[in-house]
Amino acid sequence: MANSYLTRQTTVPTSEKKFTFSTWMKVSGKSGTDNGIIEWYRDSNDRYSILLDSSTTQLRAYGVVSGTNGIGIYSNMAFLDPAAWYHVCIHSDTTQGSAGDRFKLWVNGVAQTFASYSFTFSNSNINVMDGTSGDAVIIGTRNETAGNSFDGTLADTYYVDGALIAYTEFGSTDSTTGEWKPKLDPTISSYGNAGFHLTYEDASNLGDDTSGNSKDMTAVGTITQTKDNPSHGFATLNPLYNQTTGQGVVLANGNTKCSYSSNNNRSAFGTIAISSGKYYFEAKNASAEQNMMVGIGWSDWSDINGASGYAAYDNTYSVLYYASGGNKYVNTSSSSYGDSYDNGDIVGVAIDLDNNFAYFSKNGVWQNSGVPTSGSTGTGGIAITAGKSYIPAVRMKNGTQCELNFGNGYFGTTAVSSAGSNASGIGVFEYDVPAGYTALSTKGLNE
Repeated sequence: MANSYLTRQTTVPTSEKKFTFSTWMKVSGKSGTDNGIIEWYRDSNDRYSILLDSSTTQLRAYGVVSGTNGIGIYSNMAFLDPAAWYHVCIHSDTTQGSAGDRFKLWVNGVAQTFASYSFTFSNSNINVMDGTSGDAVIIGTRNETAGNSFDGTLADTYYVDGALIAYTEFGSTDSTTGEWKPKLDPTISSYGNAGFHLTYEDASNLGDDTSGNSKDMTAVGTITQTKDNPSHGFATLNPLYNQTTGQGVVLANGNTKCSYSSNNNRSAFGTIAISSGKYYFEAKNASAEQNMMVGIGWSDWSDINGASGYAAYDNTYSVLYYASGGNKYVNTSSSSYGDSYDNGDIVGVAIDLDNNFAYFSKNGVWQNSGVPTSGSTGTGGIAITAGKSYIPAVRMKNGTQCELNFGNGYFGTTAVSSAGSNASGIGVFEYDVPAGYTALSTKGLNE
């Protein structure tokens, strides 16, 4: 939801003292700005904000009524894993006699403790929620500005006005995996006057309220629907690698876009590692520069984090396709391969780790007469070192901008123009996915 959000004027609530808020979220890492999750806002003197802190990614609650700050809370937990879906459930209740009971937080079914906690409002109305003209409830930012937009993905968002709904109504522990998973049918007898439920399922109306309360929200900016959800996670680029080895690299659009402006070699790497199977993803050259390389790199942390890790082509077992001249880079060595590619061109990346070959296409045409379905023959393929684990890799320099589609069907905020065929049924891509290949996602790994 980067640079965008959902909003509506508040409704006179059932209660100005208590509510339940529940949502799933996938974060993008430290962004340098506060990431607003939900806020009830009149002005700087009357507001209640729940957000991720800009520098620590701790969940933070901040409340002001009539200019008096009465809520200041930071979780001990930091939300740093860009590959994970987190379920957050919050109870806020000023009627509780003990200050420590007025704000409770569960993450993936686990009650959280707090690095700092102050909740001095006692039996008080949080009056920014009273329906006064100009009051707004906002999902995905704070201050009604795009500058603090949530840089990540939200799913299955509930606001229940006037009641405390058990966190176990929104999720449960999988008996096989031990993981916290969504419950799609929570028992909620009433959402209260102002409550709502956002599923984000209607691409043409992502603010559609499905609670029955008709509290639809209006989109501000461009919000893209994603197939990434708590039950099916797709690969993205990983800001944890970026922060260590790619200083100056900027990730955006839920970590599916990377860019770099300086005259150095910098890289970004993916969140999902693969060591067997067949996978496909796409990368769009989104700038006029021809300094982009895309492919795979060895996932060994010491190699990525080492002195040579500043450029993906220095990665010990990398296989990359270079925009300028169309050369291939294999284990740091360059040789002739295919066509150059420029602004707007889309590279398809097919990785066969059952037979250890990589194939690259330009705008749907497989380079070097490659045949990704040729199996052990490896027709036109680039040999990959066997027995290693690999992650998506992008090399950048001097204005490179690369937009990745790992199956969500978008390059940046632009949907694919005409989806290709995909026998696996997992993900949406611009061009045909070779038979036997699938998306880099949790379901794809289990194909």
